[in-house]
Amino acid sequence: MSRISCIPFQFPGLEGVKCLFTTRIARSSSERSLGGNLARTLPGGEHEAEENIAALQEDYGIGAWREMRQVHGTDIAFLEDLPRSSAPPQADALATGLAGQALVIKVADCQPVLLAHASAGAVAALHMGWRANRENAPKIWTRAFCQRYGLHPRDIYAVRGPSLSPQKSEFIHFEREWGEEFRGYFHPGKRTVNLWRLTRDQLAGAGIPEENIFGLDLCTHTLSHLFYSHRRSGDLERQAGLIWIRE
Repeated sequence: MSRISCIPFQFPGLEGVKCLFTTRIARSSSERSLGGNLARTLPGGEHEAEENIAALQEDYGIGAWREMRQVHGTDIAFLEDLPRSSAPPQADALATGLAGQALVIKVADCQPVLLAHASAGAVAALHMGWRANRENAPKIWTRAFCQRYGLHPRDIYAVRGPSLSPQKSEFIHFEREWGEEFRGYFHPGKRTVNLWRLTRDQLAGAGIPEENIFGLDLCTHTLSHLFYSHRRSGDLERQAGLIWIRE
């Protein structure tokens, strides 16, 4: 069984919540060389993904692995509404107030954003592609998360995981894809959009205090030895961000 190298994150004072960001680095107990891929849909990679998922569950005591069929939209799903045996919901945000349920975001450049309430009573995982930023999905998802569990945004913590850095997030069709509302995040010379700053500003605009918003400034494109990157090399493999409430 493989063992994936992970980057842990701990919200201050929230010992009841666990966060992990996986990498592409894995070691195997067998003679086969395995990577850290978690994409079950990768042709020929199903066994590798299943083995890696099982290893993560064993290593970190994860009771259940709950993922989505990510479609670059703005829908949010709540585990309490889903049968345990159901297929992954079609959504780009997943939330729960149940313990032992690891919410999983699979990425290869997009931003995995994890939310937790200060009481450790509810968590959420957000798949933040650039289209989600364009639709201000952080506000949509934070509002829905708080309404569902009776929370206030001032008591929410957020962390953004490794993703495409401002230096590598090129958009050569900025005018068509983004528009004037986002001009302040655009570097006209390099034709890049600062997605990290945009996400932080949108989370703050949703009511989350700036001191509660964290970011791991690790670029998936640049750090080729650590992360898969679709922009860099067309990778179909995926790493992940995970959050769960301790049982």
